[in-house]
Amino acid sequence: MGEAQHGDVAEADLEANAPVWPVFADLMSGLVGALVLILLCVLGAQYELSSRLDREVQQRQLEAQRRQALEQALAGPLAAGRVTLDHGRIGIAGSVLFAFNSADLQPEGRQLLKSLAAPLGAYLKARDEVLMVSGFTDDRAVRAGGKAGGKGGERPFADNWELSAQRALTVTRALIEEGVPAANVFAAAFGAQQPVASNADAEGRARNRRVEMAPMARPARGGAPAASAAAAVASSAQSDHG
Repeated sequence: MGEAQHGDVAEADLEANAPVWPVFADLMSGLVGALVLILLCVLGAQYELSSRLDREVQQRQLEAQRRQALEQALAGPLAAGRVTLDHGRIGIAGSVLFAFNSADLQPEGRQLLKSLAAPLGAYLKARDEVLMVSGFTDDRAVRAGGKAGGKGGERPFADNWELSAQRALTVTRALIEEGVPAANVFAAAFGAQQPVASNADAEGRARNRRVEMAPMARPARGGAPAASAAAAVASSAQSDHG
């Protein structure tokens, strides 16, 4: 009996004096593993953030380069007074693009659009935007000599709405012919609305006869395609005259 009690005491003393290092080591291993996982998560988040910032910087640099190229292409026409630039809208005098009461491009206008097509297309692509080409007229009634339907057209323009629509479509088609993707450009017509000068004198009316090109945010997916918008303008202009 005494020997049994002595054995129990000895075993208890042995357990009490057992080293705690294995338990501590297991605990530390668990802590280190958790810290490693946390560190990996932090490093992964930092890498993703760094990559995102790098992409953003590269995108901004590309946009700046494309904007600079467009500004250089506009410098000459701006200095010559053939175009204006107002809050991102490029205005081209109607006399540069078209003869009075006509929707047929003049050689000077075609050459100007050709010089702008490449930098405009690159700018739109860099910013994922579309270009709205808007036609405007003065408030005087369209003369009977004006013809719709391009060269050799037999149908007179119904009104200033149709004239502005056809001019906008002519410029839109010219840009597409020069390489601007059709999905990135559409036409709009404003007729004599939104004048930039008084129609009381010849100088003001000349300023109001213009075409404007304005980059804008691309419509949400599922919206009407740019080509459809242009077609709608053409269809509306044609239906006005029957």
